[in-house]
Amino acid sequence: VQLVQSGAELRKPGTSVKVSCKASGYTFTSYDLDWVRQAPGQGLEWMGAIDPEDGGTHFAQKFQGRVSVTVDTSTSTAYVELTSLRLEDTAVYYCARRGYGHLDYFGQGTQVTVSS
Repeated sequence: VQLVQSGAELRKPGTSVKVSCKASGYTFTSYDLDWVRQAPGQGLEWMGAIDPEDGGTHFAQKFQGRVSVTVDTSTSTAYVELTSLRLEDTAVYYCARRGYGHLDYFGQGTQVTVSS
């Protein structure tokens, strides 16, 4: 199993960012994909998840209205987009496969820096 994420991003406050996660080594539609992030000096924070089979999503209340998660099943790729970026959105963003109730494989992480 491999989850390969897109590269680091630098954005200004108020803009948006989209991070990709390309999966391989398993049947993409058989497992939910979650997105979590880790801000400097803090623990992992769950953002949301998607079922690639039917596109169903659910998100942490904190991010409702600012985050969207989509998939392209033809390329086994998931995307997270965060809008109206704030300085405190600076973090490393991870995709992770949800296997049997827990996150069992993680991408390598994507640094998103929000700076004016």
